[in-house]
Amino acid sequence: MQQIDPRLTDAKLKSIEAIAARLNIEGLKRVARELVGPCPVCGGKDRFSINKDMGVYNCRTCGGGDVIRLVELVQGCDFKEALQWLCGDAEVKIDPEEAKRREARFKKEQQRRDGESDRYRQYARKRAYDNWTSALPAKGTIVEEYLRLRGLPLADIPACIRFHPDLPYVKKIGGKNTRLHSGPAMVAAIQLPDGRFSALHQTWLDVSQPKGKALIFDPEGAQISAKLYAGPKKTCAIRLHTPEGASTLVMGEGIETTASAWVADVIPNAAYWAGVDLGNMAGRQVKEKGKRHSGVPDLVSGADGFVPPPWVKRLIYVMDGDSNPKDTRAKLLAGCRRAIARCPGLVASIVSAETGRDLNDMIMGEPDNG
Repeated sequence: MQQIDPRLTDAKLKSIEAIAARLNIEGLKRVARELVGPCPVCGGKDRFSINKDMGVYNCRTCGGGDVIRLVELVQGCDFKEALQWLCGDAEVKIDPEEAKRREARFKKEQQRRDGESDRYRQYARKRAYDNWTSALPAKGTIVEEYLRLRGLPLADIPACIRFHPDLPYVKKIGGKNTRLHSGPAMVAAIQLPDGRFSALHQTWLDVSQPKGKALIFDPEGAQISAKLYAGPKKTCAIRLHTPEGASTLVMGEGIETTASAWVADVIPNAAYWAGVDLGNMAGRQVKEKGKRHSGVPDLVSGADGFVPPPWVKRLIYVMDGDSNPKDTRAKLLAGCRRAIARCPGLVASIVSAETGRDLNDMIMGEPDNG
């Protein structure tokens, strides 16, 4: 029987915070129990975080994973090279008793991390659900005004979209929950594959602004996104429209992009779901040396990306034209390939908006952002 490489256990027991320091990841600030800052690969301001208790990192653009995945991301290397970077060359022999001790230690630590992760997910889901149940029907509210302003005069606003009259915008600043804004918001249910509620998409509104979103600033005066999601969204979607007998699913990243395709009726009798973000639509990818995104889905590590339900025979991903075209296409290609692998007989394709604009810009007649 071939012995499992003991370095694998050793690597996963290493402190992800210590490894981040060894990788010289800069700009991270401690926010409660996490390190938060720009992604070492794709930049940004606060899209990247490291949770030392759970031993994982996450980037809202590049995805996330454990300490080995972090090395792959930053070093641009494959799994074997990451393992060597972390633990050196493979040991030729190891005492069987020592191997058992390492494995027991790893299982104990993994159970602790899994418990921590599960507690966080359940707390986040409950908090999101409380805000969802306290929201009101969107018809006749500022949500309807916002959608019209975005060129989306929906006769019937989907039941998955509601209105919250005074939703707090809360972020952890210096280890404390800090309210940066409070006001009217459009909220949308993010549902699991079986239809259950899992997370909440939140957009704070101010229809006096050109695109209807509230202006929100951090304590240093920098403008930050008026959109947040709360709760676990992996494998989920925002189900805007699902007509009876549909066999085609059109999916964009955000609510506005997907609803723009729906309003344009690009595919009659199709379903239109929003994928929340590119990371969820793409799922985890196989790392290829020299490539930030390989476009090849990781089909071994479990369900970590969206997969369409069995009734879907044709999947269309809508690609925004105002993001990095090479990286965005690679991510969506990975998502298409994952769906095809999981759903025999499925046909999947990518349709792109015009360069420099997303689909909602095109609906609104907005100029090229390039």
